[in-house]
Amino acid sequence: MSRSALVGNVVAMLEDAGFAVSDRCAIRPRSFDVAARRGEDLVLLKILRNVDAFDAQTGQEMRRIGAYLDATPLVVGLRTRDEDLKPEVVYFRHGVPALSPDTAMDLFVEEIPPLIYAAPGGLYVSIDSEILEDKREERGWSLGQLATELGVSRRTVSKYEDGMNASIEVAMQLEEMFGSGLTSPVDVLEGAEEVRDEDPTPNEPDADPDDERIVTVMTQAGYDVHPTLRAPFKAVSEESEDAGPAEGTVLTGHSEFTRAAEKRARIMGSLGRVVGTRSVYFVDSTKRDSVEGTALIEREEAESIDDPDEFRDLLRERTDYEEEPA
Repeated sequence: MSRSALVGNVVAMLEDAGFAVSDRCAIRPRSFDVAARRGEDLVLLKILRNVDAFDAQTGQEMRRIGAYLDATPLVVGLRTRDEDLKPEVVYFRHGVPALSPDTAMDLFVEEIPPLIYAAPGGLYVSIDSEILEDKREERGWSLGQLATELGVSRRTVSKYEDGMNASIEVAMQLEEMFGSGLTSPVDVLEGAEEVRDEDPTPNEPDADPDDERIVTVMTQAGYDVHPTLRAPFKAVSEESEDAGPAEGTVLTGHSEFTRAAEKRARIMGSLGRVVGTRSVYFVDSTKRDSVEGTALIEREEAESIDDPDEFRDLLRERTDYEEEPA
């Protein structure tokens, strides 16, 4: 299956599951392919045939943007270099959960979360430590007796009851032993933080020197500006805590107004409708006020505005769509 066909299949699956899906980010470089929202669930998806092509820089960028937009970064792919992705298993690439299309179908359409995750050394599950302890005490077993039954150390059983995850083989032994389910699903839509690498959100990159004028404009208008490297937008601008009337988050870009810039602004508008943000594209010169939901503002015009409220009024006036409810 070609990557284009795979993207089409995943988008169709999400739409069948009731998600609003953005236009595809058909520009390079791109950290993610589409954004999708259903109610409070917002995901940023990278769709690949081989998930080993998902590099560290892209993973860091998706995790940063996910933190800014309150979204879950997610990879959907067919295989690794060595094997097909197994169904019902969550993999991780640079801190981002990765699923097969079948696992994604179960999660989004059937609303059945996966129970298994891959980590160095094999496949693992999350044991519900409280249930395990209750079952052991109901049986009247000590930690040492359960350890003997499992063929592991007493310390290992103690760790299971303190929340340590177990191999599939151990989980199956426990469930057969007690005749009860003991595993907890992997909460993919929360980023699967309980099992992924416990790395902090990567530091954001420095702004490109060419972007400094626009960073200054947005900062003076009351926004904290977070530069990006591979997204369709140059920055995510978040309202500062000490700013004026709320305008939330703004996807921000700038360049000369070319066909490529128009395409980028169109994608930003589509993303804004799904994510629930405004978007603005600063240009040298244009006679247009907007492109499909993205406000167009000439740089000199923006730099001439001293009042943050005046800038925000201009942004509202040139945003030519009504924000969809989350």
